[in-house]
Amino acid sequence: MNSVRIIGGAYRRRLLRFPDSEGLRPTPDRVRETLFNWLGQELDGQHCLDLFAGSGALGFEAASRGAARVVMVEKNPCVLAALRENHALLQKPAAVEIVRGDALEYAASSRSKFDLIFLDPPFNVGWINRLEHVLPAVLQADAAIYVEAEHEITSLGDWRTIRQGRAGEVHFHLLRRPA
Repeated sequence: MNSVRIIGGAYRRRLLRFPDSEGLRPTPDRVRETLFNWLGQELDGQHCLDLFAGSGALGFEAASRGAARVVMVEKNPCVLAALRENHALLQKPAAVEIVRGDALEYAASSRSKFDLIFLDPPFNVGWINRLEHVLPAVLQADAAIYVEAEHEITSLGDWRTIRQGRAGEVHFHLLRRPA
């Protein structure tokens, strides 16, 4: 099993374990630290969607920092089992909902609106382009989108990149809708 540590909030220093899986790249500590500096250290009351939950690093980090609701979507059964084990390890925080399913299907059928969406899909499969048209239906008007991709992204629909960085081969972005 691989592991990643939660870096802030109520579950700080807790270790999350996850299996090897093709396309699974947990967001490194340094990148998560940058992201939560951009967002603000606390996510009190926010509703977050982690469409490719993988290791759970982003979703559990959001819950640790006070998000009111974090929906984590994962399709791979082995990775999903690890997410559920980590949820139990953290004493099953009520804010966290783990959903087995396809990211595109979940986004297309969800009736919920989110303040923040994490998109860290497997690279070189075209997920970002496929999701672009369904994201507005699950986003609040003032929502933020965090994206990790194999290339730079300037926009997703009406959302524009306002912050970006690079760690190795990973380009990471924070997008917001212009006022």
